[in-house]
Amino acid sequence: MLETLLSFALATAILAISPGPDNIFVLTQSIVNGRKFGLATVFGLISGCLVHTTLLAFGVSAIIKQSENLFFAIKLFGAIYLLYLAYKVYKSDANIILSKDNVEQKTTTQLFKQGFIMNVLNPKVSIFFLAFFPGFLFSESINTVIQFYVLGFVFMLVSLLIFSSIAFLAGTISEKIKENQKIGLYLKWMQIIVFVLIAGFIFI
Repeated sequence: MLETLLSFALATAILAISPGPDNIFVLTQSIVNGRKFGLATVFGLISGCLVHTTLLAFGVSAIIKQSENLFFAIKLFGAIYLLYLAYKVYKSDANIILSKDNVEQKTTTQLFKQGFIMNVLNPKVSIFFLAFFPGFLFSESINTVIQFYVLGFVFMLVSLLIFSSIAFLAGTISEKIKENQKIGLYLKWMQIIVFVLIAGFIFI
């Protein structure tokens, strides 16, 4: 159980560090407007994860009760989707582009709402949760709804710590990216490896 949760937390941490729309948005808001604004964005994004976790917990738990074959199909879909994500990352540009142009000045409340809406209304997040979480169910005796919520809270806690660190260290991070363009390449391959490993882990 603990080993599975630690593996899940590590995978989450690597994916949270890897450049993506969410953490780049947090980074640019923090650089342009300050830490407080970056953190407001972070809390909005993380709050949205609770909605996806709830939908996943009750939806997939009901499917597990109905049919093991259907649950296997979900895990198979998850593995294929993760391999697809790995391929997309492989084909993507490794350069991290920080565009601070036209970054609007907004209140912390507006940024919280924007982060929340960005997350909740993004269908890719729902699909990612569906692909990522089922492979890390860690107990045959604990209710699956509870297990999904445990995974959801681990995901949110780890992401909160990483994203908050990005907000606090925005200036330093942006300088390091400018100094060393290979950072993007390292993070790109870390992301690819994690996606491939998770896809394989689902069927161990």
